[in-house]
Amino acid sequence: MSEYKSAIILGMHDAIVSLTGLIAGLFFAFTDTNIIVISCVISSISASLSMGAANYLAVKSTHPDDALKSAICTSAAYMTTCVLLILPFFILRGRVITFISIVAIAVAIILAFNLFFYRGRGFYKHFWEMLAICTIVSIVAFIIGEIAHQMFGI
Repeated sequence: MSEYKSAIILGMHDAIVSLTGLIAGLFFAFTDTNIIVISCVISSISASLSMGAANYLAVKSTHPDDALKSAICTSAAYMTTCVLLILPFFILRGRVITFISIVAIAVAIILAFNLFFYRGRGFYKHFWEMLAICTIVSIVAFIIGEIAHQMFGI
């Protein structure tokens, strides 16, 4: 599994960053959670396939024998992360508790990933770096969502 660590990082981290950013942006632009869920499901599936395909082509150029497994790892990590992040919409009822749960799940995924791959070897550095990137993107998406909400009155 560690030989595909970069493929897993690519899928998992991109899913956290892009999906939490999308959720944050949509969460404050729309009050209807059905719109958010539908958007997130569509985005998750298409992005998972896209990430896997891009990783396949990138790895194939240097390590053709590993390309398919690497692509599968990227797509699987992406989709698994997305499912975990979307799950609170189906379980919880309040908007605020749902959003807080999604943030907590994103942090837990980053924590678990870093514990698994970086035990003692730069764990804190990698954990805080991944968390900071995810947080910054989510804040930017929130701002974009708020601007869209104000501009379009949705």
